[in-house]
Amino acid sequence: MFFSEIHERIRFIFIICVIVLIAIIIKVFYIQVFSYEKLNTLAQSLWSRELPIKADRGLIVDRNGIEIASNVTTVSLVVVPGQIKEPTKVARDLADILNSDYKDMLAHVTKSTSIERVHPEGRQLSFDIAEKINNLGYDGVYLLKESKRYYPYTTTLSHVLGYVGIDNQGLSGIELQYDNYLTGSDGAIKYFSDGKGNKLELTEVYEAPTSGITLQLTIDINLQQAIENELDNVLSKYNAEQALIMAMNPQTGEILAMASRPNFDSNNYQNYSNEIINRNLPIWMTYEPGSTFKIISLSAALEEKTINLFEDYFTDTGSINVDGATIHCWKAGGHGTQTMLEVVENSCNPGFVHIGQTLGTEKLMSYIKKFGFGEKTGIDLNGESNGILFDVANMGPVELATTSFGQGISVTPIQQITAVSAAINGGTLYKPFIVGSMLDSETNSLIKKIEPTKVRKVISEETSSLVRYALESVVANGSGKNAYIENYRVGGKTGTAQKVKNGAYLSGNYILSFMGFLPADNPEIVVYVAVDNPKGVTQYGGVVSAPIAKSVLLNAIDILNIAPRKDGMPKEYTWLDKKYVILPNVVGMNKEEATKALKGFKVEYSGNGENVIYQSPNANYYVLENTTIKLMLG
Repeated sequence: MFFSEIHERIRFIFIICVIVLIAIIIKVFYIQVFSYEKLNTLAQSLWSRELPIKADRGLIVDRNGIEIASNVTTVSLVVVPGQIKEPTKVARDLADILNSDYKDMLAHVTKSTSIERVHPEGRQLSFDIAEKINNLGYDGVYLLKESKRYYPYTTTLSHVLGYVGIDNQGLSGIELQYDNYLTGSDGAIKYFSDGKGNKLELTEVYEAPTSGITLQLTIDINLQQAIENELDNVLSKYNAEQALIMAMNPQTGEILAMASRPNFDSNNYQNYSNEIINRNLPIWMTYEPGSTFKIISLSAALEEKTINLFEDYFTDTGSINVDGATIHCWKAGGHGTQTMLEVVENSCNPGFVHIGQTLGTEKLMSYIKKFGFGEKTGIDLNGESNGILFDVANMGPVELATTSFGQGISVTPIQQITAVSAAINGGTLYKPFIVGSMLDSETNSLIKKIEPTKVRKVISEETSSLVRYALESVVANGSGKNAYIENYRVGGKTGTAQKVKNGAYLSGNYILSFMGFLPADNPEIVVYVAVDNPKGVTQYGGVVSAPIAKSVLLNAIDILNIAPRKDGMPKEYTWLDKKYVILPNVVGMNKEEATKALKGFKVEYSGNGENVIYQSPNANYYVLENTTIKLMLG
C-alpha cells in the first residue's frame, strides 16, 4: 500500500514533467518558427545600427539628353546620442558652427533614440561647415552624404519642372507628377553596437543607394530657351500682366516647349509667392479665347459642309443683330461682301456668327466637345483646369453667336493648342504629353518609351486640308501677316479677347494671342502665344502676338532643321512692309547680263572669268529688296 502510493506520486510527477516538457518544446517551436521574425527584429534593433545614405533623385533631361534637373552632393549631420561622451560640449560646439539654438541642439544630442538626424539646421550643409564639424572629431557625430536637387537653367522651364522639398520629395510639376519614379532607394552603413550604443569593432556593411529613374522629356531645351527669351522681351517691351508661349508637335501631342510669366527659380522657390510657383499658366489659366477659337468653328462647318470657302459669300455691314443683341465687327463699316475664305482672313465676327448659325447650337457644341474643350486634356502635369462651356440646354441664339467667335466660354491654352493640332494634323485629337521616355539611371538604357495617345478622330483629312489652306491664307493675305516668313509656309490665326472681371468686360484690357504653325501643308510645330494686357501698343493679336510667334517659328526652323519651300502662298505686301521678291537665277550669265537681271539688288563679284558660276543667296527664293547678292565668276 505504501509503495503503491509512492508509485502513484512518481507517475503523477512524471506526467507533470512530461506535460511541462511538451509545453516548453511547443513554446520553443512557436518562438523559433512563428515568432522568429519579430524576435529577430527586436534583437537586431538592440545591437545593429544603420547610418542612412540618401539616394540621388533621378535626372530629368530634354529630348536630346541635356540635363535640366540634376543633383549636387551635400552632407547632413547625424548624431548617435549613446556614443556622445560630453553632450553639453558637443551641443555647444555644433550650435556655434551651425549658428543655431543651443537648447535645441542639446535636445538632439541627448535624445533617447539610437540615431538622431539634426533637422533642419543640419541638412544640406556646405562643405566649409561640414569640414568644421568633421575637424571636431567627436564620437557619435557623423556627416552623411546627401544629394540636393539642382536646376542648372534656374528659371527656365520652372513651372514644368516644379521643385522639391528639403527631403527631396516632389512638390510641383514633373517633380510631383513622377515622384515615385524619380525617388531612388536609400542605402546605409550598417554596424553593431553594445547596449549603451558604443560602436563594436566589427566589420561595417555598406549598402549602396540606388538612384531614381531618369526622365527624358519631349522638351527641346534650345527651343525652350528661345521662348523664354521672347517672354522676357514681352515683359520688358510691353509691361504685360502675364504672358505664355507653348510649342507642340501636332502630329503626336509632344510638348516641345512651355513657359509663362511670371516665373521663378526652382532652386530657390521659397523666395516666391504660392500664386507664382503653383500656377502653370499654359494648363491652369482659363479665359475667353477670342478669335483663335474660330479655327474650331471653321473646322466644324467645313466638316459638316454647311459652308464652302470659295463659293459661299457673306456681306458684312459692320455688325449683325442676333435676337436683339448687336455684335460688331472690329472694322468700322464692315468688310462688305466676302467669300467665306475672306471672312476667315479678315477674322470677321459677323461672318463667324453666320458660320455658327449654319451649324446650329447642338452641332457646334458637339464639335467643341469632340475637340476636347470642357474637360482636362490629361497632360502629365498637375494643376490642369477644365475650362467652362455653356450648357447646351440653356443656350439661345446669342450664346450660339458669341461661342462661334470665342466669346462667353472659358478655355485653357493647353486645350486650344491640342484642339488646333487636331484641326491641322489630319483630324486626330492627341493627348498632350511631356515625358517621352524613362531611362535606367546607371546604364541610360531605355526602360519605357511613351507612345502618342490618340483620343479620337474629330474631322476628316479633307477637312483638315481645307483648314490648313485657310489658315495659311490668313498669314499670307489676312490678319496674321506679321507672322509671315518668306520661303516657308506658315499658317495661323490671331486672337483679341476682351477680359472679364466680376461678370463685366474690362475696357481696353485684352488678352492678345496668336496660333501659328509650319509647314502649313504638313505641320511639324504649332506655337501658341498669349499676352495679357500689354501696355503702350495697339491691342490686337496680329500686332503684338503674331510677331512673337514668328520669332519662335524662326528659331524652330533652325532647331528642327525645317527646309525652305518655294511653293508657299505669296504675301500681299502693303506700303508699310519690307518687300521681298523672288531672286532670279543668274548662274551661267556673263557679268553684264547678271547685273541687268539683278536690278534692284546690290551685287558683289569675286573671282576671274566671264560667266557666273555661283550665286548667294540661292535662286528662286524670296529675298529682301536691295539685299547684297554675291556672285563668283569663273
